[in-house]
Amino acid sequence: MLDQLISDASALRMANKRLKYDELKSVAPSERAEYEASGWVLDRQLKRSSRMRRPKSHDIRFEDRVWAMLAKVGFTSLNRKRSFTINYGGAANQKKQIDIFATDGDVALVVECKSSGAERPPSSAFKSDVEAIQGYREGVIRAIREELPDVKVKFVLATNNFRVSDDTKSRIDGAGVFHLDDEAVEYYLELAAHLGSAAKFQLLGNVFQGTKIQQIASTVPAIRGRMGGTEYFTFMIEPHRLLKLAYVLHRSKANDQWMPTYQRIIKKGRLKKVREFVDGGGFFPNSLVLSIDADGRRLRFDKAGGGDLSSVGILHLPQNYHSIYVIDGQHRLYGYTESARGNSELVPVVAFVNLERKKQVELFMQINENQQAVPANLRSTLNSDLLWESENPKLRARALRLRVAQHLGEHRNSPLRGRVIIGEDKQNHYRCISLDAIGRGLDKSGLVGSFSSSAMVDPGVFYRGENDATFRAIVPILERAFELFIRELPGQWNIGKGEGGFVFINPSVEALIRVTGDIGVHLAKNDAIDGRNDGADELFAKIEPYLLAVTNYIASLTFEEGVAFKKSYGSAAVIKYWRRYQEAVAKEFEGFNPPGLQDFLDGEVRQFNTDTFVLIGEVESYLKREVRRRLQDKFGASWYRVGVPQKVYQGAKTLAAEKEWAKPEGATEVDWWDCLHLSDYHQILSYKQEIWAEVFGDDFTSPADRNPRTSWKTKSSWMNELIRIRNQNAHEYSVTEKEFEAISSLHSWLGVSGTGE
Repeated sequence: MLDQLISDASALRMANKRLKYDELKSVAPSERAEYEASGWVLDRQLKRSSRMRRPKSHDIRFEDRVWAMLAKVGFTSLNRKRSFTINYGGAANQKKQIDIFATDGDVALVVECKSSGAERPPSSAFKSDVEAIQGYREGVIRAIREELPDVKVKFVLATNNFRVSDDTKSRIDGAGVFHLDDEAVEYYLELAAHLGSAAKFQLLGNVFQGTKIQQIASTVPAIRGRMGGTEYFTFMIEPHRLLKLAYVLHRSKANDQWMPTYQRIIKKGRLKKVREFVDGGGFFPNSLVLSIDADGRRLRFDKAGGGDLSSVGILHLPQNYHSIYVIDGQHRLYGYTESARGNSELVPVVAFVNLERKKQVELFMQINENQQAVPANLRSTLNSDLLWESENPKLRARALRLRVAQHLGEHRNSPLRGRVIIGEDKQNHYRCISLDAIGRGLDKSGLVGSFSSSAMVDPGVFYRGENDATFRAIVPILERAFELFIRELPGQWNIGKGEGGFVFINPSVEALIRVTGDIGVHLAKNDAIDGRNDGADELFAKIEPYLLAVTNYIASLTFEEGVAFKKSYGSAAVIKYWRRYQEAVAKEFEGFNPPGLQDFLDGEVRQFNTDTFVLIGEVESYLKREVRRRLQDKFGASWYRVGVPQKVYQGAKTLAAEKEWAKPEGATEVDWWDCLHLSDYHQILSYKQEIWAEVFGDDFTSPADRNPRTSWKTKSSWMNELIRIRNQNAHEYSVTEKEFEAISSLHSWLGVSGTGE
């Protein structure tokens, strides 16, 4: 078996090759045509051979990434070829091909890889795969230990592009197999790029969690005390010994079984500076903050002396992987990973014992409160963890909404995964949905209900008395709802936000969640569903026909009507989407009449008046400011004589005199420029062609009219429509959507900020 392994530097070189997207092969020039017929292309023509390449299949690519990850994190020996086999019995057919075998002397991993090439991840229970592992496990372990005595062996099922349910994960774990998905593989690859071989301890902490580490010293001299009612120890320890015991709860899919997690991924640049500082003889006088997991038991402490408040003695640390959590100081600890000083120096530590995860999060946030800001997405996650079991019902409900939003945005089983902006993800045409939009939709959906700080106000549709049960009720409904939206509207799902997509963007997603809640409320009130007891399949079967009314409406819209949706902004856009979706349901289902819908439809005739009036006011303020500034900049003190028609000037002066005569004693003098109307600005803009060309020009011309063939007076004719709508808007008149869109466009291309500055 050992003859089939590749070790150390050779493994790292092989890892870099395995991480490449293409497979490469050198062939004789005479074989080139044959290979090209099989999908290979020429990569480089050499003197005596042709180097060919082709993209790896998804299963080979994934297997290579897992192999490379294990090499990068520090496993010293791995299988050289894919044909690696282990004889696990005496019979000729008792020979098992192993996808990946990795060992570092103390532990060995036997990895089975499964990959799907489907566009959307399928579900799988992996029943036959787990049963097969159970069948050959004992024989394989026996064969390994014949050549590697006392090594710890763990079987790993690595999966790529599959949806794995919580029940399936529990069954895999119950069979003694560790599940490693593609997101975890990427996490460890990233961690290896930052930490090098020290990343292995994070992986081993997960794989062998609770398992004893061979030949590690467990005692340290320590001082015991109490702080805030909690027992703690302070001691010093070699960084390399602590690295084997310690675990950092990074916010990543690799750690989603350890809830809550609270640490940001380690920063490579910062770690490099710490390593240089350590290697240069530097040290950190401040202590690492840890939590020792003693499985609820008290740690053995051999007291040697001390008083009532503190005592000194020998502390016995756990000897297990994943037994100490680093709350603060991960960069300081990992700065010693590749330093010779990691075994010869000591770092100071303050360690709490059996600190609840919630308390760890609180401590982490307190420590970081006045240091580097915790990112907003992480802060939301931490709040959902901290508030999950709050005594305040309102805060518990907030935590529930945050957790559901995060699941829809992040979890592999969520159909929205990959389209939601998570953490520091870059927004693009496809990834354009925010966690905030999902959260707002949940907040106003009626799914969770409403609560005061002391009691329940309205239980909502799915509230089941506590957060865990309610979470398990809501998530499957929303997952099924968005699967339906995607299935029924594939054209919208497959195009980006900037390519005509108007459904899978923030205002629409928020509205879809809200209308799903409206449907649930309607069905519950009519005793068609029992949201607190019915199963997800039964509930969604009743909800689905109503949602199909929404998708049918969306599918019926023309391209222009879809674009009109996207031209709405802010909360008004959400209202527009939401009410239209409600209206679509109401047209197909008699009795569906959620609060406010009829009032919206009745008042829709004049819905654009207020917004239009605001926009016109901002345009008028802009003209008042900008026209005068440009004339003054061009003509100086004589600006109004040169740039303002005499009739306009005299009319404004007369009106100013009337206002001056009637103003209260001590009031500010009335400026004639403040007495102009929109029609006056139009006369100024169209006063003289040379002034238009030198002072206003394209900045005051609609983009559609910016060409030499358009007359200069036509270029300012947009003022006529502005004046007409302004005058009618002041009376009993309903502004049409088309007129509102015209004013919105004008407001935009003029560059009106709306700030008045």
